[in-house]
Amino acid sequence: MTRLRVALLAGGRSSEHDISVASARSVLEALDPARYDVVGVTIDRDGRWALQSGDGDVTGPDPDTGTSRAETLPVPAAGGTLAALGAVDVVMPILHGPFGEDGTVQGLLELADVPYVGAGVAASALAMDKDLFKKVLRDSGIPVARHHTIRLGDPVENPIGYPAFVKPARLGSSVGISKVHDEHELAAAVSLARRHDEKVLVEELLTGMEVECGVLGNRVPPPIASLPGRIDTLEHEWYDYASKYDENGMELVIPPELPQETIDLVQRRSVDAFVASECEGMARVDFFVREDGEVIVNELNTIPGFTATSVYAKLFAASGIEYAELLDRLIALALERHERRSHLEY
Repeated sequence: MTRLRVALLAGGRSSEHDISVASARSVLEALDPARYDVVGVTIDRDGRWALQSGDGDVTGPDPDTGTSRAETLPVPAAGGTLAALGAVDVVMPILHGPFGEDGTVQGLLELADVPYVGAGVAASALAMDKDLFKKVLRDSGIPVARHHTIRLGDPVENPIGYPAFVKPARLGSSVGISKVHDEHELAAAVSLARRHDEKVLVEELLTGMEVECGVLGNRVPPPIASLPGRIDTLEHEWYDYASKYDENGMELVIPPELPQETIDLVQRRSVDAFVASECEGMARVDFFVREDGEVIVNELNTIPGFTATSVYAKLFAASGIEYAELLDRLIALALERHERRSHLEY
């Protein structure tokens, strides 16, 4: 059997660089070498691309290992990184946050005409922008938290009420987020968020159980939802960066202690949010489930953390799809979408 040549794209310029590299290492270990020939491409924190020496290593650029470098925007040149991407069967971007999960890399791969895992350009950009994402879901009849957007030049105000969360509109992993308890804390919180993005969200504080659900699939057949899981942040006040990534920072309970009809609603709304935002491949949808049973979408991640012990992988393992099979399905979905769209006329 001819092996598929897979490029793992990892690292990136965002604050989640190390998480991305850890995810890519985990993917590399799980891909069956009898089925896949893996090449690693790492993006430095400064945006420089590095093609690894052919052993699939994704630990980062090392000039002593024969790594080839490219400028911030790779150009098609003999032996260059983009030329190498064009020679693979499928690319798996394991990138989180800006310059990877926001449609930028997806656009580059579209231009290179290479199949790739995960959401396309529009869905990636939409899900990264929490302001636009909430507006699309509201228009689709899917409940989301109330929010107020502060753009450059706007007055710094909060019509939502307190307590509330202040966050960058287009960032991930709880970076730059503050929980504000009164008006005196608002200006400092907006200033912190603006270190990361010019657009800032003030979002209502939702109370209830934090639940996450994975989605897998393309357009046809319909995407499927995993069993949901409850996030227990343990000693943390809210689901911040430390609770997400520190050892023992949180506990995942699958399935959550909810009535079956509520679990079913979480799964339906996960697929509804996935479809409404034009996603394909994979996504993790985060919810708040209120005491009255109302299920409210918080956000959608098009490239969730992807180690074997990450929430997305755990949710599908509990649903009967183990990590290696999950990777096989995602690669097959990427190839199916590319083949399907190759027949479109432009």
